[in-house]
Amino acid sequence: MATIQKPSIPKGTRDFNPIEMARRNYIFDTIKSVFKLYGYQQIETPAMEQMSTLMGKYGEEGDKLLFRIQNSGEKIAEAPEKGLRYDLTVPFARFVVQHREELQFPFRRYQIQPVWRADRPQKGRYREFYQCDVDVIGTESLMSEVELIQIVEEVYRRLGLRVCLHLNNRKILAGIAEVIGAPDKMMDITVAIDKLDKIGIDKVNDELLERGLSKQAIDKLQPILAMTGSNEDKLATIGQLLTASETGTKGVEETAAVLEEVKRLQVALPIELDLTLARGLNYYTGAIFEVKALDVQIGSITGGGRYDNLTGIFGLPNVSGVGISFGADRIYDCLCERNLYPESMLEQTQVLFACFGQDELNYAAGIARQLRQQGVRVEVYPEPAKMKKQMAYADAKQIPWVAIVGGDEMANGTVMLKNMVSGEQEQVTLDSLELKV
Repeated sequence: MATIQKPSIPKGTRDFNPIEMARRNYIFDTIKSVFKLYGYQQIETPAMEQMSTLMGKYGEEGDKLLFRIQNSGEKIAEAPEKGLRYDLTVPFARFVVQHREELQFPFRRYQIQPVWRADRPQKGRYREFYQCDVDVIGTESLMSEVELIQIVEEVYRRLGLRVCLHLNNRKILAGIAEVIGAPDKMMDITVAIDKLDKIGIDKVNDELLERGLSKQAIDKLQPILAMTGSNEDKLATIGQLLTASETGTKGVEETAAVLEEVKRLQVALPIELDLTLARGLNYYTGAIFEVKALDVQIGSITGGGRYDNLTGIFGLPNVSGVGISFGADRIYDCLCERNLYPESMLEQTQVLFACFGQDELNYAAGIARQLRQQGVRVEVYPEPAKMKKQMAYADAKQIPWVAIVGGDEMANGTVMLKNMVSGEQEQVTLDSLELKV
């Protein structure tokens, strides 16, 4: 006798039932509607990319999390190695270079697709999850950063979620590496301090030692990582510390300009200059962002930044871009925890036709067809089962109205319409049925 296999899915992945899908689509539709307000256009790229496209773009930590495809249906000796995409930004850069003759620069794109990371599954961290990316490429203007901040503000205003945007600049981090005497260790510094909120300052310092930073350099770094005060205070202090670094000074100037313009536009989104924010991805060169929920204990729910030469890797140098990615799965968890989904998002069936016999069922199918043509969401119970069973089905699916069809209703051109909330019933004509439901 064959062994019955217990069904399961890989760790770090999830199934979504109809209610969960309605919630996810509410998130996607909300985000997409804001992207469109700012003139962004949608693209899609394949789930798999050449490994040569993916490797070396995400830092040493990210490269370890790439999913490799072992068998792609080609002769192994001839086929380039492939992998599932880690994010949407690197495939976007590849797309821009490959299709540059078709695009109008600056090119504004948004992309809503799943990505895969061979990470250790835990709360808020999945191996398969959706990203909702918005990028503009082909301009160095800081107004793009300001625009992205406004997009963050509007998305979370519509979702009803209180958040804070953390802002830093990779040029500032490069300047810090210079002034503490470790200019060649910038990547080691950013990889380590990017873990600060996860492992704490002591373990970060231990990792910096392991990565070859001197005790003197680490000591110089401490007051910077512990800096407090208003954004203006932090900018003034770090500006003074970085006067000897041209790169660092440039980062301070860029950050000040973005904050000044956001203030001028009266953006209500809380923004915190966070000098510990590093974002470990190698391709960032300027402003970097992370958004955190204020009322839910979860990691970053949105992140991104400026990348000056990501397309250069693919043969199109000196094309600057900036973008942010909304983590749909973490946003989903936040909205669930805060119970912020509107009831209207479900768009469930408005009326169910319950029938006593086959003739009534055929009759109801014709009425349902007419109602659907008017935009009413209608189900016809597919067989003349016991009325109790049909009513239980309507209750289980929270269908607000049931239209009961029997011989008398067929003869009179009516239905018995039952309100499933109040229990009240009334005979209504077919002409008035659409108005009732």
